[in-house]
Amino acid sequence: MEDFVVSARKYRPDTFNTVIGQSAITDTLKNSIKNNHLAHAYLFCGPRGVGKTTCARIFAKTINCTNQTEDFEACNECESCKGFNNLSSFNIHELDAASNNSVEDIRNLIDQVRIPPQIGKYSIYIIDEVHMLSPNAFNAFLKTLEEPPAHAIFILATTEKQKIIPTILSRCQVFDFSRIKVNDITNHLKYVAEAENTNFEEEALDLIAQKSEGGMRDALSIFDQIGSFTENNITFDKVIEILNVLDYEYYFKLTDAFANGDVSNALLIFNEISDKGFDAHFFITGLSSHFRDLLVSKDEITINLLEFGEKTKEQYKTFAKNIDTNFIYKALEITNQCDMDFKSSRNKKLHVELALIKLCNINNTELDIKKKSSELIVNKKETTENIVKEEVKPYQVQDKPAKVKYKVSAPTSSESIKTTASTISIKGAIQGKEEKVETKEEIKLNSSFTEENAREVWNKFVKTTEKDKQRIHSILTQDEVKINNLIFEINVTATSQKNAMESFKTIMLEYLRTELKNDYIQININYTEKKEDEKKTYYTQEDKYKRLLEQNPQIEYMSKKLGLDFK
Repeated sequence: MEDFVVSARKYRPDTFNTVIGQSAITDTLKNSIKNNHLAHAYLFCGPRGVGKTTCARIFAKTINCTNQTEDFEACNECESCKGFNNLSSFNIHELDAASNNSVEDIRNLIDQVRIPPQIGKYSIYIIDEVHMLSPNAFNAFLKTLEEPPAHAIFILATTEKQKIIPTILSRCQVFDFSRIKVNDITNHLKYVAEAENTNFEEEALDLIAQKSEGGMRDALSIFDQIGSFTENNITFDKVIEILNVLDYEYYFKLTDAFANGDVSNALLIFNEISDKGFDAHFFITGLSSHFRDLLVSKDEITINLLEFGEKTKEQYKTFAKNIDTNFIYKALEITNQCDMDFKSSRNKKLHVELALIKLCNINNTELDIKKKSSELIVNKKETTENIVKEEVKPYQVQDKPAKVKYKVSAPTSSESIKTTASTISIKGAIQGKEEKVETKEEIKLNSSFTEENAREVWNKFVKTTEKDKQRIHSILTQDEVKINNLIFEINVTATSQKNAMESFKTIMLEYLRTELKNDYIQININYTEKKEDEKKTYYTQEDKYKRLLEQNPQIEYMSKKLGLDFK
């Protein structure tokens, strides 16, 4: 029975042309070999599993190859290449910095660097995970790295470039490896599956590529795992089951429910997702990403931003045609707000369910706004017609008819259309006065909102914060809130107080709007910095007495009269 070799090792690239997704770097390395512009030190950095160590080995093998191809690849036939392939080369040395990170290890390396190569022109030293070297080891390595012998080339590899000290970075040519694209990983997985005689669904391989997050090694490891689970018959359903991935079909079903205002179906779908063991926060972030994907699918230019296979891209493109762009904007706003407030919520499931209910009511809210706007327009049109009728009344003809000027003021902003509508009667215009006519919408708002009722609801809300939100409670009670029409004014005197209130603002608004049944309520948080004398702390009795004298000079007369001593 033949020993099993994992795909990540079995199908590891052995030439520059077989490296996946790093063409810019491989082309640069090949050109440096072609033009004989070899540096003495290289630094390969990037995420795990993207080909750093693989490229280092290919580069080292190609440099010492004595019979390079026309495309400047290693021949795999000369003595140097055979030695490398059989792991018996004396010219290519690999060092794991994670387990050899001391000054003594670097000294041994420096002593070894002095020995010239036995076969070939260069001795190549590949140091993996170089960021694990200790600070003292880095410093001991500096001089040799800057001025090594002519036959020595260093190739350093790391996943954490930020941990490399600047003096090392300045001595190396730095190559930043990027994450491999989903399509590139999917195509390579197809090649491996066909070579292994494995049956597969393209959607399944595409999902594996997405799960690997740009790392080819991770993708091949998942491929082997699922191949064992499915007995070399990889299907989309099996991949979802073993990787515990939420099928994006759930998101399409939810979007249909949102568009149709079907709250019951949306809650049932979310409950089914929860029963499958998916975290509520994971679900809401995935839903946000889904709406983002729908948004970029609306335009042919941006659809390439989707990291899916062609079949899934086409599905998103088709679905996005039937969704209004404004609906997606509103949905993104709701899901993003739910994501930000998730950690502070005590009942996580209810918090997400409320977001789903809001999503189902997006279209209903839009219809209500349009209906109210049309009613205001109709009322305004009827009022204007009445004015015109009064203007055309017959009057007595005179030799020189008097010119009457009518002063009509238009609404100054769109806000006035939402709450009130003003017009001028013909009688008031003749007298030079404006007469305000309240619409039905304004009367409704005024009747449902009074300052007395608003203050009562506010005090009730402040009491609810007394036990669990002590810091918020202390801020809310330090100064009486001012209520100006539909605006609650809260004054704070410190930046920390302002930040706390801003993070709590959404909860306050939701409570006030629900209790007062008015969606136009707003909260303004006014920040006023304390003056220097207000900030000053007085410690001694003398300082306190002087401060009192500044505020009221009569205290000195009283203290003398009564024989008081501030000490």
